[in-house]
Amino acid sequence: MRSSASAAIAALVLSFSPVVSRAADNCTQPAAICDDAVAGALALVDNGRVARVIVDDADFPGVLRAARDVAGDLAKVAGAHTNPKTTKTAIIAGTLGHSPRIDRIVAKHALDTRGVANTWEGYLLQVVERPEPGIDRALIVAGADKRGTIFGLYEVSRRIGVSPWNWWADVPVQARSTRYIAPGRFIDAPQVRYRGIFLNDEDPALGGWMKATYGGPNHQFYERVFELVLRLKGNYLWPAMWGRAFADDDPRNPQLADEYGIVIGTSHHEPMMRAHVEWKRHGQGAWDYTKNADNLRAFWRDGIARMGSHESVVTLGMRGDGDEPMAQDTAIDLLQTIVADQRNILADLTGKPPEQTPQVWALYKEVQDYFDAGMKVPDDVTLLFADDNWGNLRRLPKPGETRGGGYGVYYHFDYVGGPRNYKWLNTTQIERTWEQMHLAYEYGARQLWIVNVGDLKPMEFPISFFLDYAWKPEALGIDELARYPAHWAAEQFGPQHAREIGELLTRYTQYNARRKPELLSPETFSLVNDDEADRINADWNALVERTRAIGAALGPQYRDAYYQLVEYPIAASANLTAMYVATGRNRLYANQGRVSANAQGELARSLFARDAELARVYEHDIAGGKWVHMMSQPRIGYTGWQQPDRNIVPTLETVTPKTAASMGVAIEGDAAAWPGTKSTAALPPLDALAHRSREVTVFNRGMKPFRFEASASQPWLRVSPATGEVDDELALRVEIDWNAVPANARTARVTLRGDEGTRVSIDVPIEQRANADTIRGFVESDGRIAIEAEHHARVVASDGVQWRTIPNLGRTLSGVTSFPVTAPAGTTDERGSWLEYPIHLSRDGVINVRVVMSPTLDFQHRGGLRYAVSIDDEAPKIVTVKSDPTPGHADFRGWERAVSDSVYVGTSRHDAKAGNRTLRIWRVDPGVVLQRVEIARDGARQSYLGPVESPKL
Repeated sequence: MRSSASAAIAALVLSFSPVVSRAADNCTQPAAICDDAVAGALALVDNGRVARVIVDDADFPGVLRAARDVAGDLAKVAGAHTNPKTTKTAIIAGTLGHSPRIDRIVAKHALDTRGVANTWEGYLLQVVERPEPGIDRALIVAGADKRGTIFGLYEVSRRIGVSPWNWWADVPVQARSTRYIAPGRFIDAPQVRYRGIFLNDEDPALGGWMKATYGGPNHQFYERVFELVLRLKGNYLWPAMWGRAFADDDPRNPQLADEYGIVIGTSHHEPMMRAHVEWKRHGQGAWDYTKNADNLRAFWRDGIARMGSHESVVTLGMRGDGDEPMAQDTAIDLLQTIVADQRNILADLTGKPPEQTPQVWALYKEVQDYFDAGMKVPDDVTLLFADDNWGNLRRLPKPGETRGGGYGVYYHFDYVGGPRNYKWLNTTQIERTWEQMHLAYEYGARQLWIVNVGDLKPMEFPISFFLDYAWKPEALGIDELARYPAHWAAEQFGPQHAREIGELLTRYTQYNARRKPELLSPETFSLVNDDEADRINADWNALVERTRAIGAALGPQYRDAYYQLVEYPIAASANLTAMYVATGRNRLYANQGRVSANAQGELARSLFARDAELARVYEHDIAGGKWVHMMSQPRIGYTGWQQPDRNIVPTLETVTPKTAASMGVAIEGDAAAWPGTKSTAALPPLDALAHRSREVTVFNRGMKPFRFEASASQPWLRVSPATGEVDDELALRVEIDWNAVPANARTARVTLRGDEGTRVSIDVPIEQRANADTIRGFVESDGRIAIEAEHHARVVASDGVQWRTIPNLGRTLSGVTSFPVTAPAGTTDERGSWLEYPIHLSRDGVINVRVVMSPTLDFQHRGGLRYAVSIDDEAPKIVTVKSDPTPGHADFRGWERAVSDSVYVGTSRHDAKAGNRTLRIWRVDPGVVLQRVEIARDGARQSYLGPVESPKL
């Protein structure tokens, strides 16, 4: 029988296609791995003995090196030093047409290589009997090319339980006495041609670490990066470029990249295989083609000459010095001239037509505007569309539009720039990455996917997802997306707690994606409305407790990996959020004269200190101090878009208490305090359905305690506690006995008296509902209704359109969007598609329907994405999303607000009657992702995430 651990993994893995199922399987699928044999299975590990790994010496150096890695991985799994040369089972790997051994075996056994031979990076896994003299049985790993063989070898390692993050995140290898691979033929190949990462914005964290560990960005450092990318089935790299030059810093770097099988490119503003800093080191004159073309051409010629025959994708074009725009009045004609001259250099130095050298032109920022304006790009050049640096694709090709060089996407998990840097931790939901890159794939951007990962280390989870998805997008749909976090957790920590850890990963990225940590401030979450700050802190605190409990349940061998991948990002994010909430309370309470402002200030200082301690543990205690400097990225103290030089304690207020006792009162829904400038305090209304209680706080402005008494104007109005002594502050609950309240009651009053002579009256509005039994739908309260988008009551779709929920996407629950994403625009009549939400309005009048959406951009360049809204039978009102990342554009501020808030909010106004109504959200353009719908009357109270979802009757 299988072990329970293997069975648990199998339950996870079988839910995925083989492309993304990496761990132990139940041995019913071809090349699946398990602990116990089935008929025809081959033992890769058998009670301390491991299969030999055999390759031809004449095969590619990268294949030989990967084979050595796999042999080492087998030894780790076996948990013992063995001599595999004595065994008669083997893994025989080689490249078709390049390995005589593999070619002989294929011919002798008539192996079917269809779907592999002549397929970019394709590979075959198959168990073969008596493949050659001295070997009884072998797993054949046959690659169509050198990377196909390498990927096939690393697939074996990943399947037997060696995580790609074994070195980079200290993920341990679980020793097993047996590992069998099932018989059958398994073939695989990628659907996106070039798939890679961009190391960027790497100081102070990655830059400090690589200097301390390797002395700088030399080949010892990059060998680790190359291996990681290949183990993740990536093939492409933009090297680190902040004051660094891949080929100039260490000439071994490009040589080893080619040997390993990594395709090297350069970033969007580093043309012709030259790093930006190389111009500062070796260039002559200005970085200006209108004034210094000869020197620039000579500089670029040296880059192509140095590239030689190394496999590369050459970046074309030019931006201003330091990644700045060029002068727009000459940019289009000038860029076309520059590219023509660059392609002449390519032809001259490679000795072949330029179209035979892979090239890419990055349509980054203003370069896309030039393309939209008619800039001509040679057909064989890959057009690399970019996101807006915040994960929202700016442009995609039109459906069915093709070109010789194809299309690609430059995406971001990290960014330096406005409205603010985000570099510290992972803030990217894989659900959002899936949704945007699904758009890219369906619209034909399939040639090259590259993602800016910053320092690499904090981005392990989204990097894995990005490269897994890039390998075969068609195999990872919404259902597989929902299972991916648990699957990934099982790879790192085993199956026992995989689902729980997957939930932790999902939740912390969702919380961080609500607003990036660098954008948090003491004012972000409301301290007076919707219990928002308390709810946010409670979310994080609950996550921290679950994280600690699971960490304690894991074996000690997982401690280092768990801290890096799970515990630190959760604990540090929760701590930072709590620090800003405490700072906000300190300032609010100081304005109210609360003595407790000082305690909140001390709490904020202690949380600031704890931030440093959490990072110290990461850098010095975990993995024996392996990751020194890796959490040195400043994240506290931003005043503009650029990072501060160091973390800075927020400005905090100090209250000097009055000598005698002095009662103060604060209420929910108001930042003021009483006695104060307002004559009467008024709570938000009480409501039997949505808000059954409200909070009043009695606090001290003085040094001595006092006693208070609370009285109500009506017997059915209750305050608890109604009396007590206050040294610091005390929260009171105001409630109504709804069984006793008269039908015509609309208001009541609470009076608070302190024994030091203070008296404060508070009005209590009451919302009552006649004929409550007739109410249907989400109920208005306090002038607001909040509905999660997936909680629709009716779905109407036409012409092949479907509405689907993307679980966990967005700030609160999930995202709802239409598929297929390439479907044409819809109509707003009976032929259209819409979602229905029943609502109940308290009174007649104008309402604002706020549709909270993911901040998707106008990727088809049609003037803005559209949706429509209607109440009952009124004509639908079309709303256009107005958001553009181009500085100076009329909709630039809307874009800044959307990416800062992580949502775009569209608003339409409707004159609606009281009672039960039907709200419809109509599909007009594809790509609109709904998160929630909020209805608010003018003057309604606000909070960052909005109110909790309204009750539904």
